[in-house]
Amino acid sequence: MGDFDEKDVVTLCGQIGRVLLENGAETSRVEGTVEYIGRTVNIPIVCHATMTAVFVNSEKSATTRIFKVRVGDFNLQKVDKINTLSRQFSNHELSFAELKEAVLEVEYDTSDFTWWQKWLGAGLVSVAPMLLFKATWFDLFLSFFVGIFGFIAAQFVGHHSKIPYISVAIGGVTISLLAHVLMNLGVASDANNIIISALMPLVPGVAMTNSLREIIEKNTISGLVRATDAIMAGISIGSGVVIGQILVKMIMGG
Repeated sequence: MGDFDEKDVVTLCGQIGRVLLENGAETSRVEGTVEYIGRTVNIPIVCHATMTAVFVNSEKSATTRIFKVRVGDFNLQKVDKINTLSRQFSNHELSFAELKEAVLEVEYDTSDFTWWQKWLGAGLVSVAPMLLFKATWFDLFLSFFVGIFGFIAAQFVGHHSKIPYISVAIGGVTISLLAHVLMNLGVASDANNIIISALMPLVPGVAMTNSLREIIEKNTISGLVRATDAIMAGISIGSGVVIGQILVKMIMGG
């Protein structure tokens, strides 16, 4: 069987499934990728993925391993890298040892975009919805910076607090405060448009999309878990916006 045995295959398949699931892949993609790798080396692998664990079984020897999954921030770049590696392996462009080493590198890769790239991206995402509202050019300009400040606040709180959903709630408060203060000062013409646009970097788009895909593919449990996560994030963002508006009314009376 070359430079690997059956246990090596089961272990690597479990690692691949865990990396995919932790970084935003849907369960059907996880199961399909893992089982495809097993077929490539002529080992019948059966995989069952949930939102908290990946179960990998070899039908030849009934070898089973369970891999704990801790879903946090999504990183779709890692999902893309794993998919690319699995295709290269299935096309015999990579050996098993090379695949194992590459998967390990992807799993522990901590590279990220620079802060200014993140801020620029948040600003541009915040500007796009303003074009639909046919807002003034100055409001569009303001939404760029309000979205950046909201994103910075959410990131800062997320790095210093492990409380679920508190980061997006603080981001919503920050955006609401800035938008209403700017409107009360006569700088902005419509706070609501600015708020809706500036909230876009905080919206859990991946969770919402994946929840629909899971439900459509009959993975009801995983779909409902992802949907619940997205709904809770949305409620937190909305609560933050309301709290920000109340604070502005209390302070400025507007």
